[in-house]
Amino acid sequence: MDFAGSSKPTLGVEWEFALVDAQTRDLSNEAAEVMDEIGKNPRVHKELLRNTVEIVSGICDCTAEAMDDLRGTLGTVRQIVQNQGMQLFSAGGHPFARWSAQKLTDAPRYAELIKRTQWWGRQMLIWGVHVHVGLSSAHKVMPIMSSLLNYYPHLLALSASSPWWAGEDTGYPSNRAMMFQQLPTAGLPFQFQTWRQFEKFVHDQKKTGIIDHLNEIRWDIRPSPQNGTLEVRICDGVTNLHELAALVALTHCLVVDLDRRLDAGETLPTMPPWHVQENKWRAARYGLDAVIILDADSNERLVTDDLPDVLNQLEPVAKSLHCADELAAVPDIWRTGASYQRQRRVAEENDGDLRAVVDSLVGELEI
Repeated sequence: MDFAGSSKPTLGVEWEFALVDAQTRDLSNEAAEVMDEIGKNPRVHKELLRNTVEIVSGICDCTAEAMDDLRGTLGTVRQIVQNQGMQLFSAGGHPFARWSAQKLTDAPRYAELIKRTQWWGRQMLIWGVHVHVGLSSAHKVMPIMSSLLNYYPHLLALSASSPWWAGEDTGYPSNRAMMFQQLPTAGLPFQFQTWRQFEKFVHDQKKTGIIDHLNEIRWDIRPSPQNGTLEVRICDGVTNLHELAALVALTHCLVVDLDRRLDAGETLPTMPPWHVQENKWRAARYGLDAVIILDADSNERLVTDDLPDVLNQLEPVAKSLHCADELAAVPDIWRTGASYQRQRRVAEENDGDLRAVVDSLVGELEI
């Protein structure tokens, strides 16, 4: 299986948005109408459900370039959406929408997904951010992917924005992380040692009919061979450009730091799968209050105590990638409160009115 490879650590971002009715604040199934007005635009994609549009960047060299790219497309799409009586927001979930009211996008691959996954497939009222980072060789993909799992809880805790499900507070900052892993090929990746092992896995998946196409492997971190990238899909939907830039910069720096350490002959640190799995759950359940497992020796630390050390380690990488300012904005997230904390605060201030939470999410996108 060929891996396209990238001569430098390029960057690409995919940002999913929900469509909400401007009056009711409920989800709106009008993505087909929005796409018709947009026309053929490689920067805007349809998704599984007709309440969603995805905005993607081109191939960029740095976070600022990716943000400028996304901002331009977002302005165009938002105007079209507003003219049709709707609003955009990005978060891991909608506070009160019901899955049974949502319509499926008309496409064979989506119909097949629902046919196979049934009730769980219909539950996917979730939105996320995906970050692609270019790697030069297939042989680097598995070591970097496995080591990057050590930072899974950091990225999820910072981005957690889906505390609600069908009008109820789930008790989880990221209900999305728990929901998405119910699909049969989603969740944490296997920690393969070599590209050959991954190729054998894909062969087995296709031979047994589990997948027909590689993109049906929906891991939280996965290779994208046709793009020559590692695709990081950990983050919940991000509500505003300021936090998006910080999280994209952090992701870019983490991958490139591991890439450079591999080039220097270092054996990248990993943790056993049971620690990785526990860290995912802790970050989804406790968010920025999660005490995470740091290493294979089972040492632990509060995630917000560990993050400053991670950021300090990444400062030289950030300077070389021209994203030092964006990386320096990461602490703003825990100082002002992550999205799940802000959403709960808005609900409390408005006597539990979740329409006010939707309004706050729509408003944050204007920042």
